[in-house]
Amino acid sequence: MSATWYECKVKYRKLDEATGTQKVKTEPFLVDAISYTEAESRITEEMQAYLSDSEEIKITNIKVANYAEIHPFENTDRWFKSRVSLIAYDEESGKERKTNMYLLVQANDVKEAYDNTIEVMKGTMGDYTIPAIAESPIVDVFPYFSGDENEIERIEKFNAAKNSVPASVEMDETLELADVLAVAASEEE
Repeated sequence: MSATWYECKVKYRKLDEATGTQKVKTEPFLVDAISYTEAESRITEEMQAYLSDSEEIKITNIKVANYAEIHPFENTDRWFKSRVSLIAYDEESGKERKTNMYLLVQANDVKEAYDNTIEVMKGTMGDYTIPAIAESPIVDVFPYFSGDENEIERIEKFNAAKNSVPASVEMDETLELADVLAVAASEEE
């Protein structure tokens, strides 16, 4: 199952390190979620680390991000959007065809972002080019599972929600994870 990434623009008070004053900022964050509802819930939960107890956030926009893959790297502090053009040969027409995909790669500068993109693409069987790399405004990325061992509870909750839907019920776009979790929670009580 591939991840669906949602870009959430959040308005909140942030300490400006240059002046030492609190300023209201609107910044984009990326969360891995199953639906818009879950994306809103997750960004609200994740933003608590950025806020003091009395502060609130306002989510101004949520949209599906067009990233095929997200690649964090250690000792880096910025995110870069890399456009990778996959080159395929169309045998019928005899022409090359390019398909673009976007990667979000963490790096300290554009050159390092290019090197990290090359590193990510090492196992690719086909030909590709990297026509563009630009710094992304994304402040932070919150994956659903980060691979930490202390996420066992979150994995169990996810699996319980997934398994709580009877096989006879077909999932459609109107059935969201929040509904599935609510059903699973009521059955446990």
